[in-house]
Amino acid sequence: MTTASYRGRFAPSPTGDLHLGSAAAALVAWLRARQAGGALVVRIEDIDRPRIVPGSEGRQLDDLRWLGIDWDEGPNTGGPHAPYRQSERDAHYEAALEALAARGLLFRCDCSRAEIALAASAPHAGDDGPRYPGTCRALGMQPRAWKRPPAIRLAAPPGSVSIADVFQGPYGHDVAAAAGDFVLRRGDGLWAYQLACVVDDLAMGMTEVVRGADLLASAPRQVLLARLLGGDAPGFAHLPLIVADDGARLAKRGGSATLRAHREAGTHPQVLLGWLAAALGLRPTAEAVSAADLRAGADLDALRGRVSAALPSVPSLRP
Repeated sequence: MTTASYRGRFAPSPTGDLHLGSAAAALVAWLRARQAGGALVVRIEDIDRPRIVPGSEGRQLDDLRWLGIDWDEGPNTGGPHAPYRQSERDAHYEAALEALAARGLLFRCDCSRAEIALAASAPHAGDDGPRYPGTCRALGMQPRAWKRPPAIRLAAPPGSVSIADVFQGPYGHDVAAAAGDFVLRRGDGLWAYQLACVVDDLAMGMTEVVRGADLLASAPRQVLLARLLGGDAPGFAHLPLIVADDGARLAKRGGSATLRAHREAGTHPQVLLGWLAAALGLRPTAEAVSAADLRAGADLDALRGRVSAALPSVPSLRP
């Protein structure tokens, strides 16, 4: 990859104000793109419509600008791959499902979470819950009497899928064995994260995905799905999660864990940038720093091999 061809993205969900962990991911995504001389795309991942908080998209974008992060394509910026809101991209996801269905790779499943958990030989598969045991796979896409509105699952083929993560190193597993046949469209009709992000990353020409290490386990599924759709998945760079001193994720904290709280309390953006940079190990101290200075001097190799970055405390709300 030449630097001029680099395309990265930051893809927040508008379910509330951005927490500091998301701000760290946005910062590193921005630094990767700017240091490579490439483009940064902002994509709004609003497919889980019941969880959307009205007005939060605008607040998130405004807070990113306040922090000093800009982008080249996005919902209010435009660009060659619009629209940049997933809620406006249903036709892309429908086309992907049709392509997979034509190859016999999909099936309908009306199993509940409880039924999957109780099924024999259904070990736990991480944040997504128990591994799906294949109950409905042989029934394919044919209609039948449903116990509940069915989800659509990918019949995951066996075989190891590996990535060379920029920060976490080699990683991979057999998707069929580890996660089983995963959902592409939920029973309530909403698109699954795995499908939507893969389709959009391919359509928008992403060359690298920067995000938190909590999503590392999703990478093999996304690589597999990209291949089945006839594309090449982007590279991955999973940065360490910023956590509090008790190990709790900042996404679970309220108040001072959000960019908006710091901004409204009068914290200067360069103070917050300095703290985030120090927390990630990009700078030795938490002194205030501008985005431009970080762009010029941040050594992102400091992120390699770290899954989390524990902190003694959330920074003060005072400038």
